Amino acid sequence: MKLAIQAADLDHERIDGTRVYILNLLRHFGALDPLLEFFLYHRGDFNPELKPPEFTNYRIKKIAAPFMWTQTRFAREVWKDRPDVLWMPMAAIPLVRRKQLKTVVTIHDLAFKYFPEYFTAKDFRKLNFMADLAIRKSDGIIAISEATKKDILKFYPAVKAEKIKVIYHGFTGQVFSGERDFAEENALKKSLGINGEYILYSGAIQPRKNLEALIRAFEIYKIGSKSEIKLVLAGEKAWLWQGIEKMAKDSRFCQDIVMPGKLKFGAIGHLFRGARVFVQPAFYEGFGITVLEAMAAKIPVILANNSSLPEVGGEAALYFAAADPSELAGKIKRLLTDEKLRAEMVAKGLEQVKKFSWDKCAQETLKYLKGVAAKA
Repeated sequence: MKLAIQAADLDHERIDGTRVYILNLLRHFGALDPLLEFFLYHRGDFNPELKPPEFTNYRIKKIAAPFMWTQTRFAREVWKDRPDVLWMPMAAIPLVRRKQLKTVVTIHDLAFKYFPEYFTAKDFRKLNFMADLAIRKSDGIIAISEATKKDILKFYPAVKAEKIKVIYHGFTGQVFSGERDFAEENALKKSLGINGEYILYSGAIQPRKNLEALIRAFEIYKIGSKSEIKLVLAGEKAWLWQGIEKMAKDSRFCQDIVMPGKLKFGAIGHLFRGARVFVQPAFYEGFGITVLEAMAAKIPVILANNSSLPEVGGEAALYFAAADPSELAGKIKRLLTDEKLRAEMVAKGLEQVKKFSWDKCAQETLKYLKGVAAKA
């Protein structure tokens, strides 16, 4: 059997959840079925931090094209190679495909349907077109959470529920778990200008992440507590990031807000283990790997009570209404001052992360892909 995989996202400089997802499944697929032939297509050079392993049953094909790569060179190569099933790990699909080819897409989220104002007009039109085509024309859909499946059925009522398979992400636990290396941690903090204790957010810097509410909650807590704690907003700038950066710079506590930008994956582990609290305030998340990373790092977490976050956090997190910075400030205060609660949340977090692994995700994904390929 031949399985084709669109792996061009691994060429990108910016590392996000989708790219971590693709990489980790490719780290497992080759060993899970040595007799299955995998065709991995990309268009440039792999990001060194996202380069997949070279299993003997992997056929890595670099095919360049100046524009519309998915619809031109990629579609042509897939046509020529005659795979049994094509896996698109994102909401996209070639318009031209062999009739016999079965196609599966992974839908990470439909945030643009809920929050079009947080996307540029061009990106919104592109995302709408690609998702519409992928969801309607694919033979199978992988949703990364029950919340995402629910959204697919809401916005695409013609899609049958049995076409959608929920497969949770895993996470790279070893980078975040283990004992703290204070020398490495302190060296990293010094290089980033972080002094003392800090509250951590990790992820893209964009409006959907609701970072303005987190900044406001931080200000409320600081005013009420006179604390010297810092706020670290770790992550790369994504679309429409300018307003968030401006709010941070204009804050009366701007000296206590650190935006370190892109960090190497290994460095992120030190940043997590050194934090006092992790906050994910997003208006919407398809899954939320960083929640599990914080739990593995033995850091108590606070999550917005929406989308997939309660699925990922379970009983191991405190929740707040995303639109209420005052409530978030109260949750921050509780976790910074109540040591018994902190210990309880850390223990629950370590149990919660056991439910998720990339090995489990890879096994379930490969089984589903082969099952779709085998359908008449």
